[in-house]
Amino acid sequence: MTLATASHSKLLTIEDYLSYDDGTDDRYELVNGELVKVPTESPLNCQIAKLLMFEFAKYLPVALICHKDIEIVVSGRRAKVRLPDLVVLSEDGLAALTGQRSNTITQEMPAPILVAELVSPGQENRDRDYRYKRTEYAARGINEYWIVDPEMRQITICLWVEGQYEDKIFTGDMPIVSTVVDCFALTVEQVLAFGQ
Repeated sequence: MTLATASHSKLLTIEDYLSYDDGTDDRYELVNGELVKVPTESPLNCQIAKLLMFEFAKYLPVALICHKDIEIVVSGRRAKVRLPDLVVLSEDGLAALTGQRSNTITQEMPAPILVAELVSPGQENRDRDYRYKRTEYAARGINEYWIVDPEMRQITICLWVEGQYEDKIFTGDMPIVSTVVDCFALTVEQVLAFGQ
């Protein structure tokens, strides 16, 4: 999945982004004030994201789980908004979104308690998920950031500890341990095999 920057003559603010409509169903992230078109995910990544959503729903209220339908405003040099694959909100986060015009978690709202991103092939995607989003989500104070990497056959859970992430890498038959989804019982192989 390669990201394409949409041609736009000026840098956008968060407000510009939230009101932007090009008349298509295209999805965009806002990266340092520029629109970046987000292509559709691979079928494998979509299957894995759905499995995680259904597994989370066994242990958490469904209303707290967002699957590809939410935006998060994060910090950057300029305005920046991410479209994560999977999000778990806190009760306060859900309450803050209730009645809003868009499903956007602004800087003033409580951060999600978990965000999961599925890594698409390619160095650009790897850098975005492992490096940039990791820093952005840590700055928002998101308790857990899951980096699900089918190509590397691993899941990295970044745990927010005293203002930064500490990583735990899960591979093979290791059971995935989450502080947010207490009873999560699948292994990495079970998660990754679902999409194949």
